[in-house]
Amino acid sequence: MILCSQSWIPKVIKKQVCTTFVESSSNGALCQCGGEQEVHDSVATGDCFGAAIVTQWESSQHTSEHPTDAFGELEFAGQGRRHSHFLRFSCDTPPHIIYTLMTTHWGLPSPNLVVSVVGGEGHEKIKPWVRDILRKGLVRAAQSTGAWILTGGLREGISRCVGEAVRDHGAAATALSQKKVIAVGVAPWGLVHNRQQLVNAQGSFPARYYVQNSSRDSYSLDNSCQAFLLVDNGSVGQRGGETAFRSNLEHHISNQRTGIWGSGSIEIPVLCMLISGDVSMLERLDASLKKATPWLVLAGSGPAADFISDLLGNLSDVGLSPTSPAADGEGADGFSTEFCDKVREKVQRYFPTETKLEKMVDSALSIYQNRKLITVFDGEQEGSDDFDTVLLKGLVRASKRESSKASEYFDELNLAVAWNRVDIAKAELFNGDIQWTYDDLEESMTDALINDKPKFVRLFCENGLNILDYLTYGRLESLYCSLSDSSLVYNLLQRHLRERQDVAVSQSSVDGATVPVKNSQCELKTPASMKDLSLYEVSQLLSDLIGDICQPFYYGPFGFDHSISTRRALKQVNKLLQGDCKYRDQFCLTPWAALFIWAVLQNRKEMAIYFWEMAGESVLSALGGCKILRELSKLESETESKLAMKQLAQKFENLANDVFGTCYQSSESRSFTLLIKKSPVWGGATCLQMATAADARLFFSHDGVQSLLSQIWWGDMDRNTDAWKLVLSFFLPPLIYTYLIKFRSGFSFYSAMIEEDAEELRSLKENGVASQRPFIVSRWRQFWYSPVTSFLGNVLMYFLFLCLFAYVLLVDFKPPPPDGPSSLEFLLYFWVFTLVCEEIRQGLFSFYVFMVTFLFVVQGLKNYIQDVWNKCDLTAIVLFLLALCCRMFPWSYQFGRAVMAIDYMVFTLRLIHIFAIHKQLGPKIIIVGKMMKDVFFFLFFLGVWLMAYGVANQALLFSYDSRPNWIFRRVLYRPFLHIFGQIPIDEMDSDKLKEMHCTNNATEIDAGAEPCLNIYANWLVVLFLVIYLLFTNIVLVNLLIAMFSYTFSKVQGHSDTYWKFQRYNLIVEYHSRPCLAPPFIIFSHLHIFIKRHIRRIPSVKSRHFGEALASRKASQIEAWEAIQKENLLSAQNKRQRESDTARLQRTSVKLELIIHFRTFNALSWMTEALSQSDVVKARRPAPLLKAGLSTQLIKFSRRVS
Repeated sequence: MILCSQSWIPKVIKKQVCTTFVESSSNGALCQCGGEQEVHDSVATGDCFGAAIVTQWESSQHTSEHPTDAFGELEFAGQGRRHSHFLRFSCDTPPHIIYTLMTTHWGLPSPNLVVSVVGGEGHEKIKPWVRDILRKGLVRAAQSTGAWILTGGLREGISRCVGEAVRDHGAAATALSQKKVIAVGVAPWGLVHNRQQLVNAQGSFPARYYVQNSSRDSYSLDNSCQAFLLVDNGSVGQRGGETAFRSNLEHHISNQRTGIWGSGSIEIPVLCMLISGDVSMLERLDASLKKATPWLVLAGSGPAADFISDLLGNLSDVGLSPTSPAADGEGADGFSTEFCDKVREKVQRYFPTETKLEKMVDSALSIYQNRKLITVFDGEQEGSDDFDTVLLKGLVRASKRESSKASEYFDELNLAVAWNRVDIAKAELFNGDIQWTYDDLEESMTDALINDKPKFVRLFCENGLNILDYLTYGRLESLYCSLSDSSLVYNLLQRHLRERQDVAVSQSSVDGATVPVKNSQCELKTPASMKDLSLYEVSQLLSDLIGDICQPFYYGPFGFDHSISTRRALKQVNKLLQGDCKYRDQFCLTPWAALFIWAVLQNRKEMAIYFWEMAGESVLSALGGCKILRELSKLESETESKLAMKQLAQKFENLANDVFGTCYQSSESRSFTLLIKKSPVWGGATCLQMATAADARLFFSHDGVQSLLSQIWWGDMDRNTDAWKLVLSFFLPPLIYTYLIKFRSGFSFYSAMIEEDAEELRSLKENGVASQRPFIVSRWRQFWYSPVTSFLGNVLMYFLFLCLFAYVLLVDFKPPPPDGPSSLEFLLYFWVFTLVCEEIRQGLFSFYVFMVTFLFVVQGLKNYIQDVWNKCDLTAIVLFLLALCCRMFPWSYQFGRAVMAIDYMVFTLRLIHIFAIHKQLGPKIIIVGKMMKDVFFFLFFLGVWLMAYGVANQALLFSYDSRPNWIFRRVLYRPFLHIFGQIPIDEMDSDKLKEMHCTNNATEIDAGAEPCLNIYANWLVVLFLVIYLLFTNIVLVNLLIAMFSYTFSKVQGHSDTYWKFQRYNLIVEYHSRPCLAPPFIIFSHLHIFIKRHIRRIPSVKSRHFGEALASRKASQIEAWEAIQKENLLSAQNKRQRESDTARLQRTSVKLELIIHFRTFNALSWMTEALSQSDVVKARRPAPLLKAGLSTQLIKFSRRVS
């Protein structure tokens, strides 16, 4: 497949072959191209006087082009690394063909930056600090920006150092980082060692390339490069043939465009990096600067780099002459004679053997004119840690204009965003010199959001971008359209989109016309199915994830009511999207919350945390994010993504717990209001509702949440009231008017909300009657309306119900009519009827606490059945009704009695839920529930052994027995009893068999006769018994004990947290129940029915778990919560700064400054001592200290001190 895809290469790309032999002046047997005479087609002829007509070999004149015979993939033998691409081509090949081949056919990602490393060729020794810079700086910059590194591609000089740096980075970095570091080798074909191994006219896939591992430099290809461009100019063993093509390739890439979504909004920056170099580098540098290519020069690395550093550093004060016409004695191009002489002097000093002096001086002057494109880096003084930042800053600085208009810096800003280098953007673009506006940052903000660059999002929002003006509903739809097609949320949104499109198709078929659904906002490069995405699909997805604790999101822009049906909403959305969709131009009312949800759905940790910091209602938002992520983790199939979602969900739960803890320390009353406040941003949900849905056990275990629950549980009674006082007051109600039970005096949280008869009190006020109830009435309500009293009454009456049930079942269970049932049994029936009424009220007609509005019947039943204990109640009621029906008829009387006995067990097990409120029993009940899961695993293994042993035992003992009941007993029942020691030896051991009446006749056995035992393989029966008992009694039982021990130790540490979470559900249940217990609860049901459905008096008791505050009070609570969040974040940042890691970093920086400063002082002392002695004679005066260096040393000394 690969061979077919690259078969076009020899037809398009050529190689060059020398066809004319031009004798070399040094070796007559060789051509000036480096090849031998035998491989040439012709020889340069001489004239009649014997002198050769051709004396200088030229690649363009003495070579011919042929189809290339070296291309494909390269495998370095014995390296075990990925394959590299390679291609041999003519030096005259247009660079755009090569670039297209690399990006399109070889699959190299388009670069955001190209760094071309030049200089240091041949066997020149590279200084250690240069190697350190390449390893720590260059490769790190390439990794952070997604850059290409162009090198010589050979294992020599600076190219080998770059290869080693890339290789070291690949060994230490992750697989994702390795993909970003792309090294491309551009080498002359004729110089490559063992190049014949690459030759194959049909292409090599791969070509095995043998390289001898050696510490010495060689002309072998470097295996750290992902691609090799082998430039062929027809020469052999010579350099320079690739220089022109490399320069052209750099220029071509600099004219290509890379953009926000790959659409080409900015040009690819190219930076040349000069390390050492000879005199020929000046011409290369001059030509490149004239094309406006920026350069980075490493001062101190070698002759050419040192010359450029000296030229730009020490001659900066002389510079150009005034702009007036050149006066006498001034050189060309406006340079003074003095300046030209100094340049000439420097050229002679650094290149003493150069013969073309004036040409080099002209190149140096031209380079000085374009000095703004050059950045000089002195690695010996500045170190390698910040080299990547210096490199990228130099590129940005080279393209900056002398202007304060932000519109002229779009490309530089897009580059910084593409590189994801916010430090460079802060230092060069957001340092106060440029005035950025909203219009300047809008496009880059979208890029930063889509490409997950939260630091830039934060930077833009802090420097001129107003999120209220930025986020419209149309742009929010565009952000959802840009989701990756491999993400989970993408597939979930597609499912809802297909549902809406199916409704649109069916609707259009009914109307007789097909109208396409338009969406002009999603013009990004996304699959066709996502172009029609709207916020309605997002709303449906959020409803699936969060559930019905919130009203649907984004119904407001569509103008929908929250009670609208799904089918009707789909039709209206399709109709709305066929029009102008004016809602897309509306600004999002809660932009931070919308972006927070968008980031959470994509599991972007840093982005989501930043939006959470900016959004209001911090506790509720964190719990909402926790709920969404935990629901997504249940749907995610990839293990790493699932784990990341769970970790981020736990992170948000911790944030919610920390923020609420800070709020609780600040104000207890406000923190209670914060827990029950309904949020319009989150669809009317409260913190308690969201925490319940998110299974946020850690949040519920907070003392502040438990304090609120205790306050609601006890009502207006003192929390320290003994249980016996409540029981005594329950049977002797007048005791509540004594001092036996203490009540909180004055205005309390509970009494302020418990006034259910608000309408009646208001009418009493209007009639001039005192609104305050008498003491007897108010104290009566304070006692009986408390959830703890309701709970106590239900427990006592439930025990009485079980006693009555047991008495009727054991003593007073009369025969069918007309002899029965008895009067007590009729009382039992009525009691169960009141229980059924209460279950109906809970499921259909009560205000369900997890909802924000009254439920529909179907939705109410759905939420009711989700509770495990409600399922237990339904099972008990159904069994009771079945037993009641069966016991009324003689033919089913016994069956009905048996079902009644089973039903009693179910009713009794219901006590477990009642005692879950107890602080000691509650955690143990949780542990027992966890252990039940271990029992099921144990029963699975036990069942396998039971079946295996039972069937084998039955087959060996009895040749034939077709009686089903006996088969069941001997296959399953008896092996189960063997575990407990009930082993019938007289029926299994042939030596202990007893005489018995049996037969082997199949007819008699079918008629019911006892079959005879088969003693043929009796020894196997005993052996199987021993193995069975050994495995079950020792292995499986001990496995069960170990599982129980592990579960106990695992749950015991968190049992208190689990119990507090379950305690909330129990408090909610009994808070919503009427004050009277069954069977007297029937009177409470009648009272509620009259008050709610006849007199239309709303319930105020529900405000204990959800209250809609007035706008002013809600704003005060939100502002107070935001202040507490800021205090928490500030405290966390302070602790992080004071951590040991931060202190070590600061200490290392100071230590480095001390080392630099003391090293320079030592060198200065040594130099001064040697200059004053006779050991070293100075040939010329010592150079002056550079101003920049002296200033830097002063700064060092100040920072160290």
